[in-house]
Parts: sequence; structure tokens; C-alpha cells
Amino acid sequence: MALSKKEVARYLKFAGATARKAGEILFKKSRGKNEILFKGRVNLVTAADLASEKFIVNSIERAFPGHSRLAEEVSSRDTGSKFNWIIDPLDGTTNYAHRFPFYCVSIALEYKGCIILGVIFDPERNELFAASENNGAFLNGKRIRVTSQTKLSRSLLATGFPYDIGTSSDDNIDNYARFAKSCRGIRRAGSAALDLAYVACGRFDGFWELKLSPWDTAAGILLVKEAGGKVTDFQGKRFQIRNRYIVASNGRIHRQMLQILNS
Repeated sequence: MALSKKEVARYLKFAGATARKAGEILFKKSRGKNEILFKGRVNLVTAADLASEKFIVNSIERAFPGHSRLAEEVSSRDTGSKFNWIIDPLDGTTNYAHRFPFYCVSIALEYKGCIILGVIFDPERNELFAASENNGAFLNGKRIRVTSQTKLSRSLLATGFPYDIGTSSDDNIDNYARFAKSCRGIRRAGSAALDLAYVACGRFDGFWELKLSPWDTAAGILLVKEAGGKVTDFQGKRFQIRNRYIVASNGRIHRQMLQILNS
């Protein structure tokens, strides 16, 4: 049984309000001392990550106590529910730890295996990106669309590099080099969720990355699709949130991007 538009709207309102409040926690903590822990050589977690996640999880527990959740840090739980909240309490942790103001909160809701809504909140710019299935994508309440660019050579792209770049040969550097010779420019800003949001609102024409996790992409892929864009894996097949290799674009340059990735 499908959810009604009213039900989806209620969940979306909750997700947006929760992301905003979690973002306020991050913003406030960014102005003070923030404890940094290490999950790996370049993979960090901060006290702010954990505080944001705790707030989001507690909010979900109060509002929807039977729902499952998948979270980046410590709070995943499978209840067997048809509803699964996918949470990144701080995407762009390395940026945040270095006081580089490009980070966000990402929350998506999966229902019966399909992402039905997603929100991404950037507290530094007070920008809330939101989308629900078959209802469009919005930035602070205004509808957004992907770009109309048709030429890769005139496109601005975004990407990132995996945390194991120092030890793995599958490091995205070869892809970066090929794209750098084929497009107008590439930005590596350090938040996959925001990169996807920027594709959705037309600031980027395309994005690709590898070795991502569901919480990195769940909200962003819905934003891109609802803004008129396209999201696949590197082979051009339908992207699932548990895939780790993603290509997102305005749709018009998608085939050209796939050609680069598979050359």
C-alpha cells in the first residue's frame, strides 16, 4: 500500500525541521572547541558528529519509535519496519574539523526499499534542500532544476576521493585526470551530499564518485532525480543506495560522463 501525499508531507516536514535543528548544533559547535577522533588516517569523527546524530536519533525515536534507521556513526537499528531513516549527521567532517565551511546534515526516508524523501541542510548558508518522490525538488521552498548544458566541455563537475586513497589503486585519480582534460572545471569540495544537492539546483552540471555509503547519497539522489537529472552507476545502470559508484548529472551530459569513466 502506497503512502498518501499527506503522510509523505508529514514525514518531509519532520525531516526538514530535524535537519535544521541538527545543523544548528553543528553551527554552534563549529564556533567553539570541537574534539576530533580518528576512524582512520584521514577518516575523522568529531564530537559534533555524535551530538548531531544523537539529536536526530532521539527525535526519530520520539516521533516514530518503531522505525529502523541506518546512521553513519553509532546509531543504526533494524526493527523490521517498512520505514528506514538514513542519516548522515555531518557530511563533510574533514571540512568541519578544519573550519572549512562546506558541510551538511543529510536525512532520507526509505519505505519498502525505495527512497521517498530526502533533505540536506547546509547551516553555513542556511540552505535546506528537500525532495519527495514525484513531487519535485526545492531549495528553501523554491523549486529547483538541473542545468540545460549539453556539452561536457562546457560543464562544471564535482567529485571526491575515497578515504583509502593512500592504500588503494582504485583511487579516482585516473578518472579525475581524464575529466580535467574534457570539461570546463572540477571542484572537490568534500561533501558528496552537498555535491548532489548542487547538481539538483544547477550549480554543478555533473558529479561522480566512488566508494560511497548509503548515508552519503540517499537524500541527494532523490534531489537530483526530482530536479530532472539522472543518477546511475558507472555502467549506466540504475543506481541503488547500496551501490558505491555513482554518476549524477543533468541527464544531458550523462552519456559523455559514462564514456569518460569507461574509457
